[in-house]
Formats: sequence, structure tokens, C-alpha cells
Amino acid sequence: MKENDKKSRSGFTRRGVLGAGVAGGAVVAAQPTRAATKTRTMGPARASITIEVNGKQQRLSVEPRVTLLRALRNQLDLTGTKEVCNGGACGACSVLLDGQLVNSCMLLAVDAAGRKVTTIEGVSPAGKMNPLQEAFVKFDALQCGFCTPGMVMACKALLDANKSPDLHQIKRALCGNICRCGTYPRIFAAVQAVSKQA
Repeated sequence: MKENDKKSRSGFTRRGVLGAGVAGGAVVAAQPTRAATKTRTMGPARASITIEVNGKQQRLSVEPRVTLLRALRNQLDLTGTKEVCNGGACGACSVLLDGQLVNSCMLLAVDAAGRKVTTIEGVSPAGKMNPLQEAFVKFDALQCGFCTPGMVMACKALLDANKSPDLHQIKRALCGNICRCGTYPRIFAAVQAVSKQA
């Protein structure tokens, strides 16, 4: 059967459709995307950046490969933010970036430039525990303590967005934070207690 005889009723052939798809894909691939045209190159020299950390402007000189976690711990001595898995899997390094919960081990410090970062130290700036931290103590919602700063930050992010979360919402909000000691029920109770006070 000849190619012309294989045409479907719509007038298209398999070869014609496949050829058009490949050609169209090549044209799209050749076009630079908007994101690609705005890419900036940094390094190997240090970059000078300014980040607002816990309400204070901090000027840092960092290698472009340095994570926000390392900058917080090593340059600003804010060691409450823990380095545990260093792969974004455990949540121990959680901080708030412009009010949103992020894993600081997965974010480059240069990408936080000009933004607001809140660490566990910024949750109680006056040296007095806030109600969430008090509830963690009251309900004994910690054991070894490595996950606790990240848990508190995740709970704070939840309560900032939803003053009265139900148990399901609390569990969903904490699904990115791992507690190897298994204090989850007490953490849930602490968050529920604070939400009832709001």
C-alpha cells in the first residue's frame, strides 16, 4: 500500500504527524526560556549578601555553594537550627523564609538574600518562651531535642496560617518533620492546646 493510500479520513498520516511533532519540539527547544535569560552566574569568589535574620539585617560573605543552614550556624552562630540529614528529609533544619516553612539545608544562602528569615532563636526574641514553646515543655513533647527546633518552626508556620487546626491538619503540617524518639502524640497535644488558647 502506498503512503497516500494510508491517509486517515482526516487527511493526516502517521509520518506527517510525527514529523510535525519533532520539528515543533526542536523549535521550542531552540527558544530560550524567560528563566534561562535571567540566570546569573556566581563564584568561585565569595558573594556579599544581606539577609534579615530574626528582625536584624545581617551582612554575610559566603561562597555561592554555602547553604542557608551553614551560614546560620557557622557565620551567625545561630545553632538552634539543627543539621541532621542534610538532605531535606527530616525537617530538623526548618526555618521560616518570608513566613513560609523551608528546609534551610536545601536552600543556598545567596537565594535568601534580601529576604526575611526566622529561626528558632527568633521565636522568642525577648528571651521568654512563647506559648508554643511553653506547650512543648508542658506536654513533654521532646526527648533528645534534635528535631524539636524544626518541629516548633513547623508548628509555628501552621498556627500562623491557621489559628485552630484540627488533628488531621496538624499531622499534615508536620509530615515533613521526623521525630525518631516518637513524641508525635505529645507534639499534637501541645499544638492543640495552643490553638484552643488563641
